Amino acid sequence: MYLKTKKKENELNKKITSRSGLVLLAVVAALIMLTSPTTSSAGITIYKEGDKYVKVGGRIHLQYNNYEPEAMSATDDLFLRRFRPYIEMGLFSDFSAKFEWDMAKGSGDNELSVQGAYVKYSGIEDLSVIIGNYVFPFSREVYTSSNNQQLVERTFVGDHNFGVPDMVLGLHLKGSFMDKKLELMASYASAAVDPLSKKLDIESPVNSDSDFNEGWIYGVRVDYHPLGNLKMSQGDFDRELKATVSLALEGWENDGDNNTNTLLGSDTSIGLKPDVESFSGFEVSGAFRYKGASIDVEQNIISASTIDNTVTSGIFELGETTITNFAIEGGYMILPSRLEIVGGFETQDADNYSETWKRTSYGANYYFHKHNAKLQLTIRNSENIDGIGGNDARDTYLQFVVSI
Repeated sequence: MYLKTKKKENELNKKITSRSGLVLLAVVAALIMLTSPTTSSAGITIYKEGDKYVKVGGRIHLQYNNYEPEAMSATDDLFLRRFRPYIEMGLFSDFSAKFEWDMAKGSGDNELSVQGAYVKYSGIEDLSVIIGNYVFPFSREVYTSSNNQQLVERTFVGDHNFGVPDMVLGLHLKGSFMDKKLELMASYASAAVDPLSKKLDIESPVNSDSDFNEGWIYGVRVDYHPLGNLKMSQGDFDRELKATVSLALEGWENDGDNNTNTLLGSDTSIGLKPDVESFSGFEVSGAFRYKGASIDVEQNIISASTIDNTVTSGIFELGETTITNFAIEGGYMILPSRLEIVGGFETQDADNYSETWKRTSYGANYYFHKHNAKLQLTIRNSENIDGIGGNDARDTYLQFVVSI
């Protein structure tokens, strides 16, 4: 009798917690909306004199997530997904700098997660030279700000856990030609890889943990916009016919400085955290916008190897893996610039998966001020998680976004 009563109490507590989380999210969203200025996401200039200026801004992503694994009871959580203030400064007519950090993402050896931290030189026509921690030119979805995504969470093609870098520390070049119809990007930088066999997590060295493998990464990217420049932002607010076709390459080599799980060429972690030797990747992607409809599609293929060529664990089979990521996502504005229905389908395969990992997503976005203030609902159904047949789950995401 006691066990039955206790079980009922636990179920009731879960329902109350879930409802409380949703109510709190709605209340906080309403408060933020009432106090938010209707500025653009370009920030607020607080000082300007000649070429010198100081601008401040940031973003807050408040998220509620309900996770329902098929074989276990559901769990839910309300948290700050992102809390990123930034400061931008104009130093001279051709030099600027930006510092952005995430106060919601610190973990392990890092209390804060450094995002953009760079100096930009724009004194050369059609070319910018950037030195510091900056976004890497691989994956259209990564190059699309987290603030400007249609689905609450990125798909496989934009997930830094599976062979796609986010920020890296080094030299970056950006060029725009033919009235911005042609854009070229290139990077050579330092990047760290988490030696964890179930994923290929690539981080900036400024945020890496002490056991991450160190090395040098290069990447090149070409974006062609035949009908005029199409910004890296999902959703169609302009309702004009635009399209983009993109290609990108990446490569990384371990420099041998921090291989903590390898001894005389052998993995000492029993396959759980094998040191990564190298990886390379190829991307082809595209986007389309017209009369409120938008589609983004991307495929990237990443090949990686471990130092010990006998490792069979996670994504690796005999020290090798090829990760194939595919995603198509899109939406349609039912009410122009206000209400949008969205959906997506994505797959991931790797050498040591027994089944292809699949995700199907659908939901809606309500835009108060385009991507600067919006409420997002995404329901994502996952099949064969981690490549394990029958390992299925459902995520329900509700997220409020505000940025200045």
